[in-house]
Amino acid sequence: MSDGLDLFRQSLQAASHPVLDVSGITRLYGERIGCADVNFRLWPGEVLGIVGESGSGKSTLLRCLAGLDQPTAGRVLLDDHGTMVDLHNLSEPQRRAVMRRALGIVHQNPRDGLRMDVSAGGNVGERLMDRGDRHYGKIRTSATEWLRRVEIDPARIDDLPRQFSGGMQQRLQIARVLVSEPRLVFMDEPTGGLDVSVQAKLLDLLRSLVRELNIAAVIVTHDLAVARLLTDRLMVMKDGAVIEQGLTDQVLDDPQHAYTQLLTSAVLS
Repeated sequence: MSDGLDLFRQSLQAASHPVLDVSGITRLYGERIGCADVNFRLWPGEVLGIVGESGSGKSTLLRCLAGLDQPTAGRVLLDDHGTMVDLHNLSEPQRRAVMRRALGIVHQNPRDGLRMDVSAGGNVGERLMDRGDRHYGKIRTSATEWLRRVEIDPARIDDLPRQFSGGMQQRLQIARVLVSEPRLVFMDEPTGGLDVSVQAKLLDLLRSLVRELNIAAVIVTHDLAVARLLTDRLMVMKDGAVIEQGLTDQVLDDPQHAYTQLLTSAVLS
C-alpha cells in the first residue's frame, strides 16, 4: 500500500466517525466457539478482509456484524447518518429500518439475495422503494443505469434472474445492493463458485465500484488473491479468534503468525 494511501486513510480516521465500531463480539454455540472477543473499527471508504479456512469463524463473525445473528457478548455500533447505534440493541422494526438505510449484503449464492420471481429491474427497484422512492419512472431509470454499470444489457431489464448465468446473477445482486448507496456493505465469498474468468471480471467490477462510491466494506473470503485485490486491511481468523491483522500487503507479504505463514505458503506453493 502506498504512502499516499496510508496518509489518506489516516486523514479519514482523523476527520470522521468510524462506520463500524466492534467491541468484544463473541458467538457461542453451546460449548463450541463460533467467534471470540473480536474488536476493530472500520472507517469510511475502507475495505476489510476476513480470511481463514472453513470453520475458522469468519462467516459467524460476518453474520453477527450484519445483524443476522445475535452475539453472545459484545456490541456492534453502526454509524446511521451521524448517530452511532447499537445494532443488536434495537427493536426488530428499528433494526430492519437501519439495515435498509445503511447496510447492504452480497451473498455467496446470489439466489439468497435476489427475488428469483421478480424481473431484473424489479429486483433493483425494490431496494429503492425500501428507502422510500415512489416515482416509477425514476426508479426504472435508476435500475436501467445500474444494470449498465454492472455490465448487464439494459434490454434485459424485464428478464427474470433465473434466465441469467451465475455470474450475471451475482452482478444483478451487486446492483440491487449498491443502488441505494449504503454506507457499509458485507460480502460473503462474493466470487465463490464462479469460473476463474468470470471471477476476474467480477473482481474488477467490485473494486471499481467500491472505490468510486467510497463504500466501507467487509469481505469474507478463503481466497487470498481476492483479499489482496479488494482489501486495504486484513484479519486472519483461526478457531474463532483473530490471530493476526494489519495492512493487507504487510500481512500477506510478511506474515508473523505460523498459521498465516501456512496459509500464504499454501497459495504460493
